[in-house]
Amino acid sequence: MRTTQQFSVTLPNEMAAQVRARVASGEYASESEVIRDGLRALQARDRAVDSWLRNEVAPAYDAYRADPSRGIPLEDVRSGLAERQKRATKRG
Repeated sequence: MRTTQQFSVTLPNEMAAQVRARVASGEYASESEVIRDGLRALQARDRAVDSWLRNEVAPAYDAYRADPSRGIPLEDVRSGLAERQKRATKRG
């Protein structure tokens, strides 16, 4: 039984050039290796996002629902962000 499957993939010219450059540099043995590594990176990112949602976002949401007084009013968030933006603009 085969453990691989062949695909035909169409990429924008810029991405195709990046794939070819990685192979030409010797970093990868083939175009397929570049694509496989990209998919592994995508899977790792998805796992990281899932973990963040499960371990940080959901508990924070549950804590807020249990005690809404822990929340920060929207207007306070907006004014705080505006103040940070103003300070950053003055420095730059």
